Amino acid sequence: MKRYLPDTFTWMLLGAVLLATLLPATGRFEDFMHLASNTAIALLFFLHGARLSREAALSGFRQPRLHLLTLACTFVLFPLLGLTLQALFPGLLTPELWLGVLFVCTLSSTVQSSIAFTSIARGNVPAAICGATASNLLGIVFTPILVTLLLHRHHDGGGLQQVSGILLQLLLPFVLGNVLRPWIGDWVLRKKGLLAVVDRGGILLAVYAAFSVAVAQGVWHLFPPQQLALLVLVNAILLGGVLTLTTFGSRALGFARGDEIVLVFCGSKKSLASGIPMASVLFSSSGVGVVLLPIMVFHQMQLMLCALLARRYAERQDAELAAADGKAQAAV
Repeated sequence: MKRYLPDTFTWMLLGAVLLATLLPATGRFEDFMHLASNTAIALLFFLHGARLSREAALSGFRQPRLHLLTLACTFVLFPLLGLTLQALFPGLLTPELWLGVLFVCTLSSTVQSSIAFTSIARGNVPAAICGATASNLLGIVFTPILVTLLLHRHHDGGGLQQVSGILLQLLLPFVLGNVLRPWIGDWVLRKKGLLAVVDRGGILLAVYAAFSVAVAQGVWHLFPPQQLALLVLVNAILLGGVLTLTTFGSRALGFARGDEIVLVFCGSKKSLASGIPMASVLFSSSGVGVVLLPIMVFHQMQLMLCALLARRYAERQDAELAAADGKAQAAV
């Protein structure tokens, strides 16, 4: 039963939302939190750049078909499914929540959990490292562009010109961190505990700042409770649809099981760590609070379902190995 409960970080995110609901940042404190959140986002992307191994990203050329399909699932299949659901059931969610769902569809894959689940499932871990890394690197560029293309009717800015400015806000610290990697990369990798605090702290600051503004504008009065159940349903359809398509699609294309596992886990995940900072930059402060709800819900759902799938993959492989050993012993 414990494995179906939210993870620690999800509880921390819910705590940030609750704190913003009870004690929202206002006045000068709101301005300070906005500055602190932007600074934390810049630092977060700087550290992501410092940790990125260019060798790992370039190694993707060894399996181009696998990695191109993974990227297609992340940045093409997800948006198409999201747009289809919205077109079929436009009144199912509020426009703000649909905006958040479509934003989830534009995000890159996760890194840590994709690799971890691939390892548990006995999949191709080097390919997972490469695929997840490439997805996160390209997501810094692809996500803002997809947001402009898919959400132009809802977006508060000036199209590609504003996105180019947003890219500078995100890319500049990222590129700077990657340029400095030869000098600070080893130190960054050694300080994983400290950097995890920085990563999570930056995300929590962004959530608190965003929901403080949303609470001040009466977000909970505009958000009917039944919408949460419908949001879970929409996320479940998205996640289940992609998992089904990646599983049977990889088998139809003749992928080995290890590569199938990579496509399933890297192609179906969406990064909370990148999503929350990006939302804070891409959307106006008045609407970002509700936009964040779908990715927070999706994060927990993908962890629970992919953990179950990873264990099943591992159990299936163990059973096949045991059966093969039994046949070998019988033959002797």
